[in-house]
Amino acid sequence: MPRAKRTLAAIAAGAIALSVWTSHPSQGAAVPALDTIRVGIFLNTSKYSLSTAAATFGSAGALAVGVRTPSDIVPLFQTGAGESVRITLDDYKPLLLETTDFMKALNVMKRLKALGASGFMTAAAGSGGKLYRILEGSYATAALAGAAGDKWMKDGTIAGYAGTSKKAGLTGPLHLDTGAKYASQSEAAAAAQKLNDAGVDAYAALKQTGTAAGFYTVLVGAAADQTALAAVKALAQQAGGGGTLSPTDAKSSYFLIRDDYTTADSASKPAVPLIAVPATGAKLWLDSASAGGIKLTERYNRSYRGSFEVSGQSGKLAVINELPFEQYIYSVVGGEMPASWPAEALKAQAIAARTYALYQGFGFQIAHVVDTTLSQAYGGIGAEKPTTIAAVDATQGEVATYEGNVINTVFSSSAGGFTADAQEIWGSSVDYLKSVESPDASSEKGLYKWYRVVLPNSLVGYIREDLLEDTGQESAGGQAVLRVKTDGTKVRPIPLVQDNVAVVDTVNRGTLVVQLEKVTQSNEMSWVRGTYSAAELLKLTQGKLSKPISGPIRTLEIGKEGPSGRPTEILANGQAVSVKTPDAFRSAFGSLPSTLFTIDETARMTIAGAGGATRERPADSGALYTVGADGQTQELKAANFFILNGDGTVRAATKDPSFRFVGSGNGHGVGLSQYGARGLAELGYDYKYIMQYYYKDSKIVKE
Repeated sequence: MPRAKRTLAAIAAGAIALSVWTSHPSQGAAVPALDTIRVGIFLNTSKYSLSTAAATFGSAGALAVGVRTPSDIVPLFQTGAGESVRITLDDYKPLLLETTDFMKALNVMKRLKALGASGFMTAAAGSGGKLYRILEGSYATAALAGAAGDKWMKDGTIAGYAGTSKKAGLTGPLHLDTGAKYASQSEAAAAAQKLNDAGVDAYAALKQTGTAAGFYTVLVGAAADQTALAAVKALAQQAGGGGTLSPTDAKSSYFLIRDDYTTADSASKPAVPLIAVPATGAKLWLDSASAGGIKLTERYNRSYRGSFEVSGQSGKLAVINELPFEQYIYSVVGGEMPASWPAEALKAQAIAARTYALYQGFGFQIAHVVDTTLSQAYGGIGAEKPTTIAAVDATQGEVATYEGNVINTVFSSSAGGFTADAQEIWGSSVDYLKSVESPDASSEKGLYKWYRVVLPNSLVGYIREDLLEDTGQESAGGQAVLRVKTDGTKVRPIPLVQDNVAVVDTVNRGTLVVQLEKVTQSNEMSWVRGTYSAAELLKLTQGKLSKPISGPIRTLEIGKEGPSGRPTEILANGQAVSVKTPDAFRSAFGSLPSTLFTIDETARMTIAGAGGATRERPADSGALYTVGADGQTQELKAANFFILNGDGTVRAATKDPSFRFVGSGNGHGVGLSQYGARGLAELGYDYKYIMQYYYKDSKIVKE
C-alpha cells in the first residue's frame, strides 16, 4: 500500500484552509422533508429478502389492531395489556398432525424446530377435547406446501407421531363467508365451535369493508382448492349451521383467527390469537401507547418505537416499522457508532445517517430502508443511548448537500488510513466522494501485539505477546529468538483468537521460536487473512466471479490501483479477475474486511543464478537447491522455507503457491470513516468540519 506510510500531518495542515468554507446551516437549499420513515424488518424484494412465517407482537400496554386503508386506520380490536398477537399469511401450509394429545403435538413442534422449520400449533375445542393441529411454514402455492409436507413426513420422528402411512394434509386461503355478524371474538368463536362439533372446519374471523368498522364473523373452511372447499360447504349445509355460505367478498378484507399454542410448553397456557392476513391487498396496523414500544419476537425480541404494518408482499409476510424520522435516527446512530465516542463524532454520524436515509427515497418498494447494513444498522429502542439521542437532537433536521442537493452520505467503519474514491470501489466517479487521509488508528488502542514466528518444525503462525518472552538470542539470520511461556500455547493462522478456526500448531513452555514480525491484533484498522493454498483460494472465488478463473491459481497480483491504493484490477495467472466492481474483490476472496490490501504470494520469488541468469517462481517450478556453509548442495524439499533479503529481512516462503492478504480498514471505505470521525473529534474538530472533510465541497443545511 504505497500510501499507508503517510502521516496525518496533512489533516492538521489543511484544517485552517478548510475551515474557511465550512458554512453554517443555510436556508436556501432544497432539502426534502420526511416526517415518518418506513423501515423494512421482514421484506421480499429484488434488492432484499428476509422472511418469517409469522410475526409475534407484544407490548407492556395494550396493542391496538386495525386495518390500514389508503385514507385512514380502521380499528378492529384491542388486546389487553401485556398480551401478544401473532400474524401469518393466509396462504398454503402443510398439515402434519391432528391430535388431542398436547405432548404429542409439542414433540412434533420441537422436532420441526430442530429441523429448522417454522411450525405452528393451533387448537380448536371439540367434543373430544382440544384438537391440536401442527401446520408448517408459509407457501405461495399448494404445490410448494405439498412438497414441504412430503419432506417433513419423511422424517422418522414426525412420521412416527403422525402414523407412518399418513400423508400430510393441506390448508389454504379459500374460505366461505357465513354472512353472520358478532359483537365479540368470543361470540364468533362459540358459533364456529358449533360447526366444529358437527365436523365442519370453521373459524372466527374479522371482516372489514371499505372505510366501515370491522366486525367478527365466522368463516367455513381453510381449503387449498375448490374441490376441498365444495366438500366442506356440503358438510356445513348438511349440518344445517352454515348460514348463507357465500364465497368471500373480493371487496372485503378477511382475517381468519386461530388459537395459537406455538410458544406454549403446556396445555394450561393461554392461547395467543394467530391472525391470518390475506396474501394481497389488506394491511394490518398495530400501534401501542406504551413507552416501551412494540416488541417483535422474531427479530431478536427487539422493541420498536412507532407502529407496524403487516401485509403480504411477493408471496411473503412483509413487516414494516413506521415511525417518526428523527426517532429512527436515534437508533441508527446508536447502532452504527458506540455511544461512548466523542459528541462531535456522534453528531457527524447523525447527519450522515439522516442524509443517507433521505437520499434513498423508497429504496425497497414499500419501504424507504431496511434494518440491516444494506441500508443502515437499525436495532429499535435497544440501540438508543442518551448520548446518541442528544447528538440527533442537537443536529435536528441538518443534512449534507452538494450543489443544493442531498448527497449519498455513504460511510464505513474504518478507512484504514485513507478513504476510497468512489471510482475505485464502484466504478463511477462522484465529485464529493474523493480519497482523503483518515485518522483511523484509534481502533488499535489497548490491543495486544502478536508475533509472527517460525516454529522448530518450520510451521509459521502467530502467538500473542503475553505468551512469549525474549531470550536475548538471535537466529543465524539475525532474528530475535523468543521462548514460549505457557504449556498448550496455540499458534494461530492470523493475529486473532478464533475459536472456530483450526490452529497452526500447539506448543509448550520452553519452546524456542524465531520472530519474523510483530503486528497489532487484527482489528478495524489492520488485519491479516490467509494463508490460503491455491486450491482453497480458487474455491473461495467459485460463484462470485462473472468469469471463473481457469485452472489452479499460480500467481495473484494487483494490476492497477486507485487513488487510495486500493486495487482496481487484480490479475490471476496474468489475467484480470472478472468482477462487476472493484468492491466485489472483498467477497470474491473470502469476505475480506476491505479492499485496501497487499497480496503476499509466498511462492513468488526471483532466484539469481550464475552469470546473471534469473529464474522466476512459480512460473519455473523446477527443483530448488541450497548450498550449505560446507559447500554441499542439497535439494530443498520442505514445504516452508525462509529467504533472507539483502536488508536483513526474513521472508516466509513456500514451495507451492499460497496467498495471504495483509490489509487495512473495514468496509468499502468511501465517504465518512467512523473511526476517522472519532479521530478528528479527539483532535478537536466539530461535526461540521468532520462532515465536510469526508464529503468534499459539501454544505450542512437545515430543512
